Amino acid sequence: MLLAIDTSAGTSVAVVDLARGVIAEHATDDTMRHAEVVGRLIADCLSDAAVPISGLSAVVGGMGPGPFTGLRVGIAAARVFALGAGVPFVPVVSHDALAFGRYQTGHTGPLVVVTDARRREVNWSVYSGADAVGLPIRVDGPGVARPAVLLEPDWAHAGVPRFDAVAVSAGELGQVAELMWAHQRPFAADTALYLRSPDVTVSNGPKRVS
Repeated sequence: MLLAIDTSAGTSVAVVDLARGVIAEHATDDTMRHAEVVGRLIADCLSDAAVPISGLSAVVGGMGPGPFTGLRVGIAAARVFALGAGVPFVPVVSHDALAFGRYQTGHTGPLVVVTDARRREVNWSVYSGADAVGLPIRVDGPGVARPAVLLEPDWAHAGVPRFDAVAVSAGELGQVAELMWAHQRPFAADTALYLRSPDVTVSNGPKRVS
């Protein structure tokens, strides 16, 4: 049984079991208050699922891609909760959860998943389909680009059906992790997928005063 947390867009938390599916899920589309709501959503999910912390096998963190600050709130919350519970932290690419959801609802074949990267850019990932156990097969990305780039006829994936998502379901994130665990697939790298340099940079030192 897994606790899944994603803050790559809004904030979503879920308790997921391989056999029972999504047992409880709470989310908000607010993209500015991740730190303020994530603790309450975790508590609500555990309460609704009637699952003690000792009943969890691992904590899943959505690794993005996503904006710098919001993304790190969820990853930090998942890592700290896993440490406190004495269970593994499991990293999963957030776009994989979005693709998984689309394939579960009937989409077949290639798919481009797109999310807001802020600063007038989008994050994208490309999938060729779902494998025999239902896991999405990512063949390119995650990447970041101006929206117009994805509309250019010479873009490598021009013409592929596109899904623009505004939120990531922690329930779907957890289901991806459950399937990967059950079928011994490698998890994502334990690195936040923030695909450009942060807005804040290290100072070059004090300025001279004349």
